[in-house]
Amino acid sequence: MSAMLIMAAGTAVSPVVFQLTIFVLAVFVGYYVVWSVTSALHTPLMAVTNAISSVIIVGALIAVAAGFGSGEGISTWAGVAAVAFCAVNIFGGFLVTRRMLAMYRRKKR
Repeated sequence: MSAMLIMAAGTAVSPVVFQLTIFVLAVFVGYYVVWSVTSALHTPLMAVTNAISSVIIVGALIAVAAGFGSGEGISTWAGVAAVAFCAVNIFGGFLVTRRMLAMYRRKKR
C-alpha cells in the first residue's frame, strides 16, 4: 500500500507521515461510526468492543515484549500506553454492561 502511494505521488513519502495519516483517518472514521450508533445497539456493541479490546491488548503485550528485547523505547512505551487504554476500555465495558443488565433484574420488595 505504501509503495502504491509513493509511486502515485512521484516522491518519497516518509513512513512516519504515512502512518500518521492512516491514524488520523482512523480516528475520524471511528468518531463518526461511534456517535452514529442508536441506543438500541449500544449494549451489543459494547460486548463486541470488549472482545476487540481483548485481542488488541494481546498485541500490545507483544509490542511491549518486542520492545524489551530489541532495546527500542518507542515500541515499549507505545505498547504500555495501548495496554493501559485497552484495560480502561475493557473494565469500563464490563461496568457498563453490568449496569445495563441490572436494569432488567427484578427489584426486591
